Amino acid sequence: MHWPTIAKSLSGLVIGLAFSLLPCRAAPPDRPNILFIYIDDMGAGDCGFTGTDFYETPHIDRLASDSVVFRNGYAAAANCAPSRACLLTGTYSPRHEIYNVGTGLRGNPKFSRLRHIPGTDTLRPEIVTWAERIRSAGYATGILGKWHLSQDPLDYGFDVNIGGTHAGSPPKGYFPPHPNAPGLEVTGEEEYLTDRLTDEAVSFIEANQTRPWLLYLSHFAVHTPLQAQQSKVAKYLEKPKGEIHDHAMMAAMIESVDDGVGRLIATLDRLQLTERTIIVFSSDNGGYGPATNMHPLKGYKGTYYEGGLRVPFFIKWPGVILAGRTSDVPVCNIDLYPTFCEMTGVTLPDPTQLDGISLVPLLAEDRELPERPLYWHFPAYLDSYSRRDEQRDPLFRARPCSVIRLGDWKLVEYFEDGAIELFNLRDDIGEAHNQVNERPALARELHQKLIAWRVATSAPVPTEPNPRYRRQAEAKEIARLSGRLQQD
Repeated sequence: MHWPTIAKSLSGLVIGLAFSLLPCRAAPPDRPNILFIYIDDMGAGDCGFTGTDFYETPHIDRLASDSVVFRNGYAAAANCAPSRACLLTGTYSPRHEIYNVGTGLRGNPKFSRLRHIPGTDTLRPEIVTWAERIRSAGYATGILGKWHLSQDPLDYGFDVNIGGTHAGSPPKGYFPPHPNAPGLEVTGEEEYLTDRLTDEAVSFIEANQTRPWLLYLSHFAVHTPLQAQQSKVAKYLEKPKGEIHDHAMMAAMIESVDDGVGRLIATLDRLQLTERTIIVFSSDNGGYGPATNMHPLKGYKGTYYEGGLRVPFFIKWPGVILAGRTSDVPVCNIDLYPTFCEMTGVTLPDPTQLDGISLVPLLAEDRELPERPLYWHFPAYLDSYSRRDEQRDPLFRARPCSVIRLGDWKLVEYFEDGAIELFNLRDDIGEAHNQVNERPALARELHQKLIAWRVATSAPVPTEPNPRYRRQAEAKEIARLSGRLQQD
């Protein structure tokens, strides 16, 4: 037998045994399973059902057609760690204080005018996640893939962890070896990480088919490093380029994710679990700017424009929702905490401790949710990509800011200079026209709501000048980059 086959067999045996030894807690067998597929850095338009003209996602599109699709689906932060902390806690970033990847300054200190708020880089263990609540109700729980919030997700309500550490990307890439990745020590020579995580998801579902389960399949894909199977890359190199998308490596990575979704659908069908399994699909933030395009949205991962915050977002709930619906109601990943709990029959001891709201009334009864503001808070800096795309600032993807969206309107406040931007997202999805001077009363109203929210959540606002800041150096660098853009 060839080594990769032996390795995969051994791995399957070990993992299958581990899954079979999960602690048994009593839970009603008719409670639904939840398969939560969370993609890293998949942009809002990177799927067929959201408008790509180059990438291929037939299995994801099929799932979306059987789901409620949220066309205004948001992540609660524009980059990985804070978005995932919001997701797991059901709260905005000031509650858990994870604002960035790491706590240091991201960018050249000569160009940052304020001392950033470092926050923390580890989710406080006393915070009770939705995984912990649902496990206590008798569910088997597993996380496969990216965790990024501490060294060990088993401390936060998961029975099984495969691949999850504090790392935000595969340390050695998508091909073996996978150092320091629990459960991935035994590998095949040509194994591709996205495929391997799908293998583990299939094993988890098979091992728990007679009891309720919640599986958090948190793919590293399509985060950098950009690596894919050569056969898939070759296919897209031969394919005519789209007007929106044309990156062959990104297309190949997305196809591997989609292939895995197809295998999971087939597994649920084979085990007759399809009608008992809720599937949730989303991404942690917008797409990676140098490789994909969020058109018609402005910005990309790390920016607080729509391209950094909007994500693919749908929920399939057999027997409960009417398939094929779309919703324009703005929803956010913080809403999944109360939603998961209501889906699984878990009573929240104090729902006011969460910032999210349950989407079950909208899903199950097609009821409109009460209009509410959504908030974002980023008291730090995030350096720009080497490729200088069109944006407000060529030096940083994000400078310290807060954001509120209410109805069709979105207001952004920048802390360095007090600048305000006001956009009507219904008429100006590309955030091209700042209406702050045309709608001053509305701008004041939204700004006051944003300030009141910051006070209520004890959101820290950076105010201390950065002694390393050099105004002339900043101006010179901006001029240099602007000149390069004009030449390009």
